[in-house]
Amino acid sequence: MKFNLTKIAAKWLVPALLFCFAVAPCAMARTSNHPDTLAVATTYDAKTLDPYMTNDVASSNAMRQIYETLVTIGDNGDVVPSLAEKIERVDPKTYRFTLKKGVKFHNGETLTSDDAIYSLKRAYEKGAAVRHIMGAIDPNGFKKIDEYTFEVKTKEPMSSFLASLTHFGGGVILNQKAVEAAGDDYGFKPVGTGPYKLVTWKKGNRMELDRFEDYHGEKPEFKHMVLRVIPEASNRTIELESGNVDIAFELSSLDISRVKADPNLKLATLVDNSVTYLGFNCSKPPFDNVKLRQAIFKAINIPASVKAVFRGNAFPAAGVIAPNVKYADPSREVPKADIAAAKKLLAEAGYPDGLTVSLWTNSKKVRVDMATIIQAQLKKIGVTVKIQVLEWGAYLQGLKEFKHQLFLVGWTCQTPDPDMAVYPTFHSSQVGGNNFAAFSDPEVDKLLATARVTPDGPERKAMYFEIQKELYEKAPWVPLANKRYAFGLQNYITGFTPSPFGFHALYKVKLAK
Repeated sequence: MKFNLTKIAAKWLVPALLFCFAVAPCAMARTSNHPDTLAVATTYDAKTLDPYMTNDVASSNAMRQIYETLVTIGDNGDVVPSLAEKIERVDPKTYRFTLKKGVKFHNGETLTSDDAIYSLKRAYEKGAAVRHIMGAIDPNGFKKIDEYTFEVKTKEPMSSFLASLTHFGGGVILNQKAVEAAGDDYGFKPVGTGPYKLVTWKKGNRMELDRFEDYHGEKPEFKHMVLRVIPEASNRTIELESGNVDIAFELSSLDISRVKADPNLKLATLVDNSVTYLGFNCSKPPFDNVKLRQAIFKAINIPASVKAVFRGNAFPAAGVIAPNVKYADPSREVPKADIAAAKKLLAEAGYPDGLTVSLWTNSKKVRVDMATIIQAQLKKIGVTVKIQVLEWGAYLQGLKEFKHQLFLVGWTCQTPDPDMAVYPTFHSSQVGGNNFAAFSDPEVDKLLATARVTPDGPERKAMYFEIQKELYEKAPWVPLANKRYAFGLQNYITGFTPSPFGFHALYKVKLAK
């Protein structure tokens, strides 16, 4: 079965992403019952609000409202100034940043180059979760020019460096005084320069933010923002229908039809830069055996699984890079299931009579459903799967400690560069970080390291095509799905543009006039 990824991406992302509303008649029938507060139903809670200590989408989404980066992603997906009003590339390894003047932190301190240098040094020294971004920095390469100008050197020329600083684990600037005062509690006492500041955080329940009145940019319309954690999709929709929330993230396929039929609601959709995948722990038996990984890969009917689980909210993945990310190979085909070939590989791997393995997932319904389908499909080749469902925080921690065998999760390329799609997930230096598969391969390492420093163009493109081919053959992942996300909105909400990078500028949302 062949899927044209270029056509799929164009269908949902024109030119960069498709933002569509389905609005029923009587569009302004309901008005907000909390007009000073933007209430949002999210799927997960943040792990921490210390940007250098985590790399999960839920945390990044919350931090998007609180912090700002040196550079950010523009409307066309390019890198544009943010806290830095001017960026110069002095030489292939040296970048000079000139900060905006008069920018205030939430504690009243003024942003200076001392804060910027402190933040980037801290990220380099302590940010294990983001070392794929900050590890490129030369630790001796910081230079203060004046109060608002500084330089940073990388260890070698790096094409993806500026793009990596758009990530909330890369270019976020912290206030040194606030970080040092909070100590180990800083992740719960964040101080940024962004449009909202944290007021209260009830873990697993809600996060309450207030507008930062000294914000240097455009003032948000809402005085307050509440991010409510509602893991069950149907409950998020119920809260939307009742008017208790203004925006609901990640609607299920069944809930989409309910939103479309409600005259008070509308729909926003996009295909983001994520890949939902089945991963193997490649560091120890049995999945250090590539033939066993290939056997599992061959046994899974990807199109049928995606159709059954996502019901139109995703399409089958053809590879490890989502189709709308730069240098995704559009010629790659979604692999076909082949039970006979899977059994042959299983025997060659040393398991002619099959084996029993564990499969980890968190409580997200689509992942539990996918795990159940994979369990049934692998039984056809003699592989017994025991499913273990974990709480999100415990799940992530367990993955980093490599206690798993098989696991289901997703990875979102959160910058405009393909380096973010594959380097943190497959380079051996990232084992213990985001390389949950503990995959280590010298040939892939060399390709990844070379591609990230090669200038954009045909040579770099060819390298990423080769990387995708190598990862298909060596199978640390079974790429399963590229998600089509649906968001439910009240009709009185405007200004919400979902981001394919996974974190959304909720501070731009307004009430319709």
